[in-house]
Amino acid sequence: MDGVLEKSAVKRVQQALISIGAKGQIKVLADSARSAAEAAAALGIEVGQIASSIIFKLPDQSPLLVITSGRHRVDTELVARQLGEDKLDRVDADYVKEKSGFSIGGVSPLGWISKPEIILIDEALNDYDVVWAAAGHPHAVYPTTYVELIQCTGAQPMIVGE
Repeated sequence: MDGVLEKSAVKRVQQALISIGAKGQIKVLADSARSAAEAAAALGIEVGQIASSIIFKLPDQSPLLVITSGRHRVDTELVARQLGEDKLDRVDADYVKEKSGFSIGGVSPLGWISKPEIILIDEALNDYDVVWAAAGHPHAVYPTTYVELIQCTGAQPMIVGE
């Protein structure tokens, strides 16, 4: 996958990792990591170790980032209730790109062009010593930890699904 590390979105993530002093290095996968299952298979790890960055829209139209374990789906009703909202809206690829600067399949929790005000992190990610997150491209990922993700994003821990 020549050139992945030269993509502007991947470079933004790399700069964010450097700025927080993260030790993990971006890894380019031969196969796509568009889904948690694909990423886990490519890395030879449990699907729950994948920290998927899922974007929703709050009723005020602002983005909500949920960093969730790949072992389950986000329960939008549960999350909305915990946030005191009526509902969370699903978003399209254009909204994701406009708000985060990333294409679906490569959305990183770091390096956004405009950081969301609300970021949640799935407490299930704390079950693993190392988790892997997207690094701005469907073939790029990086290792991190639950604690590091909280520290670098300001994410609020929450049960987001089962």
